[in-house]
Amino acid sequence: MTLPAPAPPTAPSPVMGSGPVAPLAPPPAVPEPVRRVRKARTVPGRIRVFTALSVAAVLLLFGTVALSIGHAKDGLNVIGHTAGPQVVATADLYFALSDMDAQVANVLLSGRDGTLGPGRTAMLARYDDRRSQADRAVLQAADLASGDVTEQVTVRALLDGLGRYERLAARALLLDEQSAHEAGPPPQAVLDVYRQATDLMRLDLLPKAYNLTLDSGTIVRHAYLAELSAVQTARLWVGLAGVLTLVVLIALQVYISRRFRRTLNLPLLVAAIVAGALTVAAVLVLQHEAGVLRDAKENGFNSVLALSRARAIGNTMHGDETRYLLDPQRADTYEQVYLDKSQAVLYVPGGNLDKYYAAVDTAVAAYPGKAGFLGFYGTEAASITLPGQREAVSEVLKLYQSFQRNDRQIRRSAVAGDRLPAIQAAMGSAFGSYDEALVKLTALHREAFDTAVREGDDALGGWTLVPPVAVLAAVLLILIGVRPRLAEYR
Repeated sequence: MTLPAPAPPTAPSPVMGSGPVAPLAPPPAVPEPVRRVRKARTVPGRIRVFTALSVAAVLLLFGTVALSIGHAKDGLNVIGHTAGPQVVATADLYFALSDMDAQVANVLLSGRDGTLGPGRTAMLARYDDRRSQADRAVLQAADLASGDVTEQVTVRALLDGLGRYERLAARALLLDEQSAHEAGPPPQAVLDVYRQATDLMRLDLLPKAYNLTLDSGTIVRHAYLAELSAVQTARLWVGLAGVLTLVVLIALQVYISRRFRRTLNLPLLVAAIVAGALTVAAVLVLQHEAGVLRDAKENGFNSVLALSRARAIGNTMHGDETRYLLDPQRADTYEQVYLDKSQAVLYVPGGNLDKYYAAVDTAVAAYPGKAGFLGFYGTEAASITLPGQREAVSEVLKLYQSFQRNDRQIRRSAVAGDRLPAIQAAMGSAFGSYDEALVKLTALHREAFDTAVREGDDALGGWTLVPPVAVLAAVLLILIGVRPRLAEYR
C-alpha cells in the first residue's frame, strides 16, 4: 500500500502565542528623584539621612555659638576697651578745662604773695599739667567722634576755643606778673583780659565739653543695650540649637541600636556628650558675660562717669570761690552760679546759700540712716553695691560739708572786709581734702569696672578655639559611629 506524499510545509499561521517570542522591551527609566526616595527608604539610606541631619545640626550649633560669643566680645570691647574709656576721658576733659581756669584765677588772686596756697610756681605747673591733660582728652574725643559729623564739629570748636583761651590766659598772667600787685583783685587791665578768658571757658568751652561727654555716653549706652540684648537672645538660641542637635543624635543612636540590635554606639554617645557639653558651657559663658557687661556698665562705668562729672563741677565751684574774691563787680553772679552747681552735686531744698548750708548739715547728719538728698551724690548713695562704698560715700559727704562750711567762712570774711583771711580760706585745704575723698570713691568704681572687664576677658579667653575643636570632634565621631554600619551593606 502506498502512503500519501507529505504535504509541503506551509507558512505558520499568525495565531497568537505561536511562533518565536519577540524580545521584551526594557523597563521604563525611573526618574532620578524617585530613585533617590527609594534609596533613602533603605537602611543605608536612612542612616545617611540621619547622619547628614546630625552633621547639619552640629554645624548649626557651632554657628550659633560662634555668633553669640562674637556679640559678647563686641559688647565687652565697647564697654571695657574702646568707647567706655574714651567717654571717661571726655569727662576728664571737663575737669582739666575747669582746673586750668581755676589755677589762673588762683595765680591772679595771690598776686606777688608766694605764701598763699601751694605758691605761684606750683599753681602754674598745675595749669600746664591740666593743659596737657585737656589736649590728650580732646584727641581721644576726636577718635570717639570719628563717625559723627556733629561731634567732630564740636571737637574742632573745642580745639579752636582752647587755643584762644590759652592766649588770653597767657596775656592775663603776663600783665599780672608785670603789675606785681598785692594779694587780692588785680589791676583792671588784668581783670579785663581774664574776664574774656573765663567767659570763654565757662560759657563756651565747658558747656561743649559737657555736651560732648553726654553724647559720647549715649553712644556707649546704645552699644551696651544692643550687645546685652544680643547676648541674652543668643543664649536662648544656643540652648535651642543644642537641644536640636541632641535630639537628632539621639534619634540616630536609637535607630542604629534597634535596627542592628546593638545596645549602644559609643562614638555617637561621645558625640552627643561633646555637643551637650558645648551647649551647656556656651550658655553658662553667655550668662556670665551678660552679668559682666551689666556690672561693668552699672557698677563701674555709670558711677565713674557720674562721679567724674561731680568732681569736675566741684572744681568749678572752687574756682567760683576764687572768682568771687577776684572780681568783686561780678561777685553776685559767681555766688549764684556756685549755688546752682552745688545743687547739681548734692541737691537739698534751699533758695539761697545760707539755707543750703543748713540743709546740707541736716542731710549729712542723717546719713547713712537716711539719704534725704538728690543730685550726683543722691544717686550714688541710693545704690550701694560695692564693699566699702557706703563708708566712702559717708566720708565724701562729711568733707563736702566741710567744704561748704569753708565757703561760708570765705563769704563772711569777704563781706566783713577781711580780704586776706578770705583768700587764705579759699586757698586752704578744705577743697583738696574733699576732692581727695571723691577720687578715692571714684577709684572703688574704677576697680569694679576693671575687675568686671578683666573677668569677662578671662572667661572668653579660650573661646576662639573651643567651638571649632568641639564641632570637628563631634562630626568625626558621628562619621566614625555610622561607618561600620554602612560597611555591612557593601
